[in-house]
Amino acid sequence: MVPPIAVAALAQCAIYVAVMLQAGRSDYANMATACGFLALIPFASAVLLVSLRRQEFPITTSAFVTVIVFNFAVAVLAALRIPVSYTGFLAAAPVAVIVMVYGIIRFRQAAPENVGILEFGDAKAIRDLLGGRATLIDDTLVEPTRFDRILIDGDAHHSATWSRFLTRAYMMGVEVTPWFSYIEMRLRRVDVDSFDLSHLAFSPSQIVYSKLKRFIDVTAVIASTPVTIPLAFVIWAYIRLIDGSPAIFAQQRRGFGGRTFTMLKFRTMYKTDQPGATQTADKDSRIIPGCRFLRLVRLDELPQLVNILRGEMSWIGPRPVEISVGEACERLVPQYVHRHLVQPGLTGWAQVSYGYAATPKEEIEKLAYDLYYIKELSFDLDLLILVKTLQTLLLRVGAR
Repeated sequence: MVPPIAVAALAQCAIYVAVMLQAGRSDYANMATACGFLALIPFASAVLLVSLRRQEFPITTSAFVTVIVFNFAVAVLAALRIPVSYTGFLAAAPVAVIVMVYGIIRFRQAAPENVGILEFGDAKAIRDLLGGRATLIDDTLVEPTRFDRILIDGDAHHSATWSRFLTRAYMMGVEVTPWFSYIEMRLRRVDVDSFDLSHLAFSPSQIVYSKLKRFIDVTAVIASTPVTIPLAFVIWAYIRLIDGSPAIFAQQRRGFGGRTFTMLKFRTMYKTDQPGATQTADKDSRIIPGCRFLRLVRLDELPQLVNILRGEMSWIGPRPVEISVGEACERLVPQYVHRHLVQPGLTGWAQVSYGYAATPKEEIEKLAYDLYYIKELSFDLDLLILVKTLQTLLLRVGAR
């Protein structure tokens, strides 16, 4: 985390000095003291965050800890009666928060971990799934402290044979984790074959967020109207001008609870060639001139903001599929029905992690990511999906 810490320290000091100089201040000694405190904030935040690195919600935890440390620094300066610019501190604060959030996410991803897997039937397959970065444990006399984490299978290892070994591991502070939970944590997707509805044990924070999510959805739609309404009108008028009415078409999709709803979308293909949802190639001649760009940046989905206001969709959630595709997937994999436990969304974890699915087989592969999203529902995950979606749309980075 050293590079992000250094970046945060230097950027905060630069912003603070710029604000002070713009205000005509020349008390350089006080500036130096304030910059010293600003430089210490990322270091103090990093120490606390590393000790809390196993927290479930790294983004909100990082932001909260950094804000607390920042306020403490301001309080100390005020107590020492050192004249500082609170405007300068306020301008520098977002830099510390953003950089520390980025730093802790990268730290969690890069932190090395010595993992062991207790021997059982699928242990080698799990090791291969993890890229070989795990050690098979087939002897109860092995010292548990050789490992940071030990993976187990509930059915195979909750037995008299392994009981003493696992007790020692717990007492020595070694993390003991079911193998499927570790796969979810590292690969950010569930094992569909072993997934069961009983795995969805929502925490109080998840229940609260699921209720708050509807308020956030509606507020975000209303806040975006100064931009989205004029933009939607221009797109609507352009399509009408080029190929007549209707500019918007409707598709029947499966939504929350498996209920059918009418999903709205701008028509981007000529009327004679668009009876319904149709897969297109990159240079498909059926696409209306100029509308390929709309599809590229997903502006053809602007009418779905109406679906959000109706309560049929959310900004973020599993992407709604055609009814026929959904029924085909449910026949192949019964767990597919679980993706209807939350509102479908404009974008989702499967979209930014896997990309577009053109067949029922690919939809089933995406299911691993949809079920992960439902199981790990949180503000942190939604924020990560939003960032990845913007990366895909603006920078063309990631799954599409």
